[in-house]
Amino acid sequence: MATSLQSIVLVLIGSFIGSFGALFLKKGALSISIHNPLKTAKNIYIWAGVLLYGLSSVFWIFAIRGGELSVLYPMVATVYIWTTLLSIRFLHESMNMKKWLGLALILVGVSLIGLGS
Repeated sequence: MATSLQSIVLVLIGSFIGSFGALFLKKGALSISIHNPLKTAKNIYIWAGVLLYGLSSVFWIFAIRGGELSVLYPMVATVYIWTTLLSIRFLHESMNMKKWLGLALILVGVSLIGLGS
């Protein structure tokens, strides 16, 4: 089975949405305490993160209908790229050359797999 462009786009959109899920979970995690589970249960950032992860799974389910798992699953690795860029922008995390190189290698790997299908 050939992998459709639509499936690739769905995976990329889903991974982007999942990255926002991680961002919201991080923001929520910064304001909770293990000693106050009620505060955790009411944390809007935690709920938003869980919701976004669920939404990204819906995109994933529809994506794998139209392509090879061996092509689509490695593309989920783009979540590392999106999450890093969002962390720099919204969490003010820092980068160094090794981290940038790692992201570049992920991008090259995902591109090669996509082009090879």
